[in-house]
Amino acid sequence: MCLKKIKIISVFGMFILCFLTHFLYNWLPNSLFSIFFPVNESIWEHMKMMTSSILIFSIIEYFLYKKFRVNHNNFVLSIFLEIILSVIIFLIIYLPIYHFTGSVFILNLIVLFISLYFVNIISFYILQLRPLHKEILSIIGIILVYILFGILTYYPPENYIFFDKVEKKYGINIYEL
Repeated sequence: MCLKKIKIISVFGMFILCFLTHFLYNWLPNSLFSIFFPVNESIWEHMKMMTSSILIFSIIEYFLYKKFRVNHNNFVLSIFLEIILSVIIFLIIYLPIYHFTGSVFILNLIVLFISLYFVNIISFYILQLRPLHKEILSIIGIILVYILFGILTYYPPENYIFFDKVEKKYGINIYEL
């Protein structure tokens, strides 16, 4: 198996994993899961679903690279960039659609898939670059992303991206309208 095939598998694996990570906090509510998985139906909380799916599936990718002896570089950097860029790409595509149509399930899934597709293409090219030796910075970046997720889960700004229209609340049951 080659790098390209693994990245194709990753797109579908991450996409499928999003369905599981969407419900993990509801199934096992605790402080740790509130940082990694959505605690409500706001747009922002769904970014955790996507980024955690990327992070979890990257572990599977790592073992596939080892099993099939696939040469690759910059693995942690590629994960960090996938996480950051997935949020950016998703929001750039999704927010204009959301303003015109509202939340439409099938459109949400299409935007999610497109976002995962593009970040895996970018990751594919980063994994082929010469070693850039950015592992420590990438690990720090991933940790900072999840610190930000934690802060915004417990102290969300009053902005429509953070508002759960289903439960009519922000964040993790901190306050309601």
